[in-house]
Amino acid sequence: MYTKNEILELKNRIIQLEKENKTLHETVEFLTHKLFGRSSEKTSVIAGQINLFNEVETESKPSAPEPTLQEVANYRRKKFNGQRAELLKDIPHDTVICGLEEDERFCEKCGTSLVSIGREFIRTELEFIPAKVRVIDYYRESYECRKCRKEGLPYIEKSPMPYPVVQHSMASPSTVAHIMYEKFVDALPLYRQEKEWESLGVKLSRATMSNWIMVAARDWLIPLTKLMHQKLIEEKYLHADETPVQVLMEPGRKNTSESYMWVYSTYAGSQTPIRLFDYKPSRSGNCPQKFLKGFKGYLHTDCYSGYNKVPEVIRCLCWTHLRRYFVEALPKDIKSPEATLPAIGIDFCNKLFSEEKLLVNLTPDERKMKRLETEKPILEAFWRWANSIKQSCLPKSRLGKAVDYAVKNKEGFMNYLIDGNCAISNNLSENSIRPFTIGRKNWLFSGSPRGAEASAAVYSIIETAKANDLEPYSYLKFLFKNLPGVQFEAHPEFLDEYLPWDQWVQSSCKKKA
Repeated sequence: MYTKNEILELKNRIIQLEKENKTLHETVEFLTHKLFGRSSEKTSVIAGQINLFNEVETESKPSAPEPTLQEVANYRRKKFNGQRAELLKDIPHDTVICGLEEDERFCEKCGTSLVSIGREFIRTELEFIPAKVRVIDYYRESYECRKCRKEGLPYIEKSPMPYPVVQHSMASPSTVAHIMYEKFVDALPLYRQEKEWESLGVKLSRATMSNWIMVAARDWLIPLTKLMHQKLIEEKYLHADETPVQVLMEPGRKNTSESYMWVYSTYAGSQTPIRLFDYKPSRSGNCPQKFLKGFKGYLHTDCYSGYNKVPEVIRCLCWTHLRRYFVEALPKDIKSPEATLPAIGIDFCNKLFSEEKLLVNLTPDERKMKRLETEKPILEAFWRWANSIKQSCLPKSRLGKAVDYAVKNKEGFMNYLIDGNCAISNNLSENSIRPFTIGRKNWLFSGSPRGAEASAAVYSIIETAKANDLEPYSYLKFLFKNLPGVQFEAHPEFLDEYLPWDQWVQSSCKKKA
């Protein structure tokens, strides 16, 4: 027979095992969803239930009639007059006249010759013209003064030549810009570009293309990113994020070691939008501390503690990250009672995002006042709710981690109320780093630290170009055509003319509407 104490111990052990079992089931569901489920955090709205998944909350109307099958069947995509003309307005047009041959222009009744009386428009087609390459051979003319030669004082002058983007190579500005655009915008690895060049009749190896990228980035792009870095530090509001990257041949490290690509961005209202990538072999807080040396202001990040090493900043934490924790805490069956608490957390976040949508066009001072009026009560209610359920949540459960994540970092989540220029989320930085993460899925790793640094420079130029409404390929080509030959080492101020917000650059590389 068991004693009372032994029975009590067994009951406690059973309760503990049930909790562990529940946590393990939750973990399996979460990992299964990560592997096979949708990556989007949006979910459907169920009438009569809390709106879980629309980032901007909308009022559900249970009384609204459901669409009938006939209504659904009759749905057609809305079109408007001139839609096709608007789509093709900036594309060159050629006209093809379909007429009768000369020997067919006669009347079948009387044999008289036919005369054209007009044209009838039939249709418009979009034609694809494959890319082509051409070789440009540069020659330099020499000029001689015949008079001086007769006097025994020969004088010869040679015409100036454009500087090459890569010395002692056949690389042109358009070629290097195209290779960079394909890899860093379209996420096309160099081995696939190698095949494309071969189809055009050029055997251009991936090693050659890689070397062109590294040399062009070192000579022309990195000096420009260093200038952007100086201007970034002068800002008052910044965003930061980081993501892993595998880099081969790092000194003293295995090829399987995890390195990081950091990104730093100016805030949405900046007059000089900048997006800078910085490759580092670690995720240490020393990395942002060194990069942001001299910066004083508001820093928008996730809750990673490494950013605490950056001195003299006010950290504004990301509510999108917090919302994601609650989304991940949802069970597979969102109708189950266990979905209620995560749904409430999501609903609080949705209400805040919904309020933020209404403040976009306000001035910073107006936005600050409106936030205190409309969002602070929601925040206070959220913290009361989070503290009330904290003790009842299993610490290792997804919900327990979400609540703990919120409560422990309350100050950082509230700091965006201090200044109207601060943002409720770090989405700006996440959107900047997303093209890198997409590209990483294709090219998988950087071949060397030099390659990773070159990649960081190219991504910086491309994402900064996008932020300034420039066409990335045009901007890269513009830089490689005009920067070689500029004596910016002796006169650093010359580089100011090549920054993406300069009028000359804007007029030359502006993205077409």
